[in-house]
Amino acid sequence: MDHRTLYSIGDLARRTGLPVRTIRFYSDAGVLPPTYRSSANHRRYDLTAVARLELIRTLRELGVDLASIHRVLAEEITVSEAAIAHAEALDVQIRVLRLRRAVLRVVAKRDVSPEEMKLMHRIAQLSEAERHRLINDFVDSTFGGVDANPELMALLRSAVPDLPDEPTAEQVECWIELAELVQDSDFRASVRRMAEHQAAERAAGDRTGLHHDLTNHVRDQVAAAVAAGIQPASAQAGLVVSELVARYADTFGAVDSPEYRAQMVTRLTIANDPRVERYWHLIATINGSPTMTPLAPIFSWFIEALQRHPSRH
Repeated sequence: MDHRTLYSIGDLARRTGLPVRTIRFYSDAGVLPPTYRSSANHRRYDLTAVARLELIRTLRELGVDLASIHRVLAEEITVSEAAIAHAEALDVQIRVLRLRRAVLRVVAKRDVSPEEMKLMHRIAQLSEAERHRLINDFVDSTFGGVDANPELMALLRSAVPDLPDEPTAEQVECWIELAELVQDSDFRASVRRMAEHQAAERAAGDRTGLHHDLTNHVRDQVAAAVAAGIQPASAQAGLVVSELVARYADTFGAVDSPEYRAQMVTRLTIANDPRVERYWHLIATINGSPTMTPLAPIFSWFIEALQRHPSRH
């Protein structure tokens, strides 16, 4: 018989405060083997086993699984290595939990059905590669086969949603909305019309790119007119329109005429889908980038003013 001080499972429970059933479970699982068995086959443990149990309890409280604890106690891995592996696993779990929390906050804001909630959850869980593939599929389906502006194409393909590891509820909501938007058949058809119209203009010799300076000029002039309370049908609006049409004609090598103004109305109407701006706003919010000032109200005023002033006076 071993004459060292030995403890029963009940003794260990009193020393550690752990339930008897928990200690018995650890013993049955092989992470706390008995030091000795009595003639009645009762398990007995020495002081080394007591220290072993304290380590097991600490690691379990930190969430380390029994398999890893067994490897630590068998000296197959160190406590440090087990801690690193478990910390990395916790990082993944934390990211998942934060994502779920963000989705639940979105659901709480919306009155959605159980089916919509499931869809939102699936969309939110898409991997980075799947998110990028969704955007590339949208670009391919709407611009494929047309001679679109290469600068615009490069911009569309580079501006992909990169949902952070710890997204806010707003970023998750924007990602869900973006995923729904790029799969919307009506939005795809609208963007396709823009691509085809742009291709027709390029075929006619328009190679001037995105016309960034022209867009900024229109924004500044129309914003000033709106701030001054000028209505699209007024004579003052006619003067603003004439200046802007002259700038367009100069940029595109055209002449101000009723026909040209009609073409401008068509061009601007096709391009002025507010959902396009929403698309860029959603991507900027997801990526934590600055959002642009909406231009749709600016061009809506300009389109109406053009319609009210179909020719130069």
